[in-house]
Amino acid sequence: MINKEQITERFISYVTIDTESDPNNPAFPSTEKQWVLAKKLATELKEIGLEDVELDENCYIMATLPSNIDYQVPTIGFIAHIDTSPDFTGANVKPQIIENYQGNAIILNEKENIVLSPDYFDDLLQYKGQTIITTDGKTLLGADDKAGVTEIVTAMEYLVNHPEIKHGKIRICFTPDEEVGKGAHLFDVEKFGAEWAYTMDGSQIGELEYENFNAASAIVTISGKIVHPGYAKGKMINSILIANDYITALPTKEVPEKTTDYEGFFHLHDISGDVEKTVLEYIIRDHDFDLFEKRKKLMQKIANDFNERLQQDLIAVEIKDQYFNMKEKIIPVMHIVHIAEEVMQEIGITPLIKPIRGGTDGSQLSYKGLPCPNIFAGGHNFHGRFEYVPVESMIKATEVIVGIAQKVSEKYK
Repeated sequence: MINKEQITERFISYVTIDTESDPNNPAFPSTEKQWVLAKKLATELKEIGLEDVELDENCYIMATLPSNIDYQVPTIGFIAHIDTSPDFTGANVKPQIIENYQGNAIILNEKENIVLSPDYFDDLLQYKGQTIITTDGKTLLGADDKAGVTEIVTAMEYLVNHPEIKHGKIRICFTPDEEVGKGAHLFDVEKFGAEWAYTMDGSQIGELEYENFNAASAIVTISGKIVHPGYAKGKMINSILIANDYITALPTKEVPEKTTDYEGFFHLHDISGDVEKTVLEYIIRDHDFDLFEKRKKLMQKIANDFNERLQQDLIAVEIKDQYFNMKEKIIPVMHIVHIAEEVMQEIGITPLIKPIRGGTDGSQLSYKGLPCPNIFAGGHNFHGRFEYVPVESMIKATEVIVGIAQKVSEKYK
């Protein structure tokens, strides 16, 4: 159905363009280099025959595949993001193609002894006999989410070239800055004009998700007082030591590396400081909204308790909500999840319906009025040098997109 060589070449042409976003730049998009891929995609979408192709001033690309049926069905959409995570470099990506993978350890970089091994990443063993695309050990790959971009473009091209497959109007959008939490901020839901959509931004084959974390960021600032250490008794206040006490006051088992499924966490992802001032940067996550609120209150309570005990206001906590669990917006329209589930089953994929331990553009878009479950794009080990994607998973994700388009035209006939 889908040409393996073509989808591989398309994916590689996208990942070799550096589109890393920048969490510290308020501009939109946060990096100029995202425009390179955006302009390439706009040109490509026109070439394959899509209509209303628009690249706007904020680096959002929208396009239309017109209906080829003579009756009305809901307009649906497919969405992916073009940026890659700032957690690891996306510059000079050099993909390696492993044909007919046999379950062995893959040497990513012999010189630096960087190895992608199934002894550690046992998901690799699912893909024996398949073609796997990896990094060279020096960068991330960018399957998050250029695999999703590849699948949407390939599916649209396939539908254009196979008019015997009936479908209603389909809208697609590629967004910037998803990895820094801004991908949906300037998304024009009204202009997009879909009744519902799917983000192609999940991981392994079969994933189908309509629940995600409630999310907040927290910045904890501890003030100290520097005095010559030889004369510091009763005078020095070491903010680093207070910061250590604050860290250990939080539940030590409620961290990312010790939680799974629906379990929430506090994640300390950055720390900087000296005696005079220390700053702790956290993210707070929980699927349950009440537990999410309790987590935020706990961080403030610990600060208040410390300040009271120290008899000074030395600890300040600033908490900002980032996004919320889309489940609340999807449950009333669960048929959109069931359509994707049916399609997967019909093409031999076992749906893996589970909560996202993170967020996608879909979570914010659902709260903006565009219900938006998340479908697998096929990649594994996102945001690092061990990222990989099986080509066969990208082919199956493309087939899911085509199948959903057809299924909607059948269900609403």
